[in-house]
Amino acid sequence: MFIYNLFIHLYKSAICILSFFNPTIRLMRNGESSAINTIATKRKKGERWVWIHAASLGEFEQGRPLIERIRHQKPEYKILLTFFSPSGFEIRKNYAGADLITYLPLDTPRNARRFIEVLRPEKVYIVKYEFWLNYLSVLRKNNIETYIISAIFRPSQPFFKWYGSIFRQCLKTFRTLYVQNDESVALLNTIGISNAVAVGDTRFDRVTDIASTAKQLPIVSQFTQNHTTIIAGSSWDPDEQLLAPYINSHAADGIRMIIAPHHVEPERIAQLTSRLTCRFALYTDLNDNSKTDFDVLIINTIGILSSIYQYGKVAYIGGGFGVGIHNTLEAAVWGLPVVFGPNYHKFREACELIECGGAKSISNEQECTEAFDYFISNNPQHAESARQYVATHIGATDIIYRETI
Repeated sequence: MFIYNLFIHLYKSAICILSFFNPTIRLMRNGESSAINTIATKRKKGERWVWIHAASLGEFEQGRPLIERIRHQKPEYKILLTFFSPSGFEIRKNYAGADLITYLPLDTPRNARRFIEVLRPEKVYIVKYEFWLNYLSVLRKNNIETYIISAIFRPSQPFFKWYGSIFRQCLKTFRTLYVQNDESVALLNTIGISNAVAVGDTRFDRVTDIASTAKQLPIVSQFTQNHTTIIAGSSWDPDEQLLAPYINSHAADGIRMIIAPHHVEPERIAQLTSRLTCRFALYTDLNDNSKTDFDVLIINTIGILSSIYQYGKVAYIGGGFGVGIHNTLEAAVWGLPVVFGPNYHKFREACELIECGGAKSISNEQECTEAFDYFISNNPQHAESARQYVATHIGATDIIYRETI
């Protein structure tokens, strides 16, 4: 633990220095510093608290079905939601499903002790990753019910390396490890962890919930009516370098495209529109009575992409030419076959969607054209493959809730 704690203190020093120059890091540092005092102020004697920790926004979406199940069915529990990343906290700091939302203070021995002493949680859920050794050590010493949910383990992780003894030890904190697949269970068995259960991924439950409460969007409905429409979600510039030529050459065939860039700053929107030779419009420039006699609708706002998918025939999911693809399940739940770039192999659902015929990976403009044309021509078959893939993987939240609450 000495080396681990030395690293944490070096990281703390780096954060202190960088916070003077980076406003995002400054937000994180200030939030971490005030978290324990905030909890001490809010927590009342006699209250029963559940602590749920998500590293960032993606993990929050995985934990959200469980948070809302506890909220609605066990109102006697107060819920603390913590984030490590500003990209999670700053977007969800006003989320109504939790009683208190804070940053997680840095994992020093002192912070971990004080945090647990002040909060006194009855149950703790860690979503997917985040193995903070001091926090887990304090939870284990205090015999606090601790679970990890939607986790996935790979041989490359330190638990399975010769130097990973302290990480292996931390896994003993969890009463049950609710993992996504049988491969994770088998890996954990090789290091003596026998309390792992493969229940799947709570994201399937989340996207199903989202679809059941999707917004109706009159502008989008009118734009897509009587047209085969491709929905491009969370696109980056490398994605748009392939999307623009396709729609530029296929708009005359009656195909339309909705593009929702991952970032919607004006300079990004201008970069996208400079690639288009066909007619386009910005979502925020329209109202319910606007004419939709154009070929590309650009979503220059956030918060509606998951509802937009219901109006499409095929989806393109961005990020596959960068560090990894974004959420394929939000499209697949609506029965949209999905297309994405080559960096998808770490995403189990993407691999399995390809296997069942609900997705294709592409690497260049020609493959992009072939994938879109194929899915448009054979839509009913592959749409059903995508829809059924999601439908057959729901239920992880039910199991976790039933066994832990």
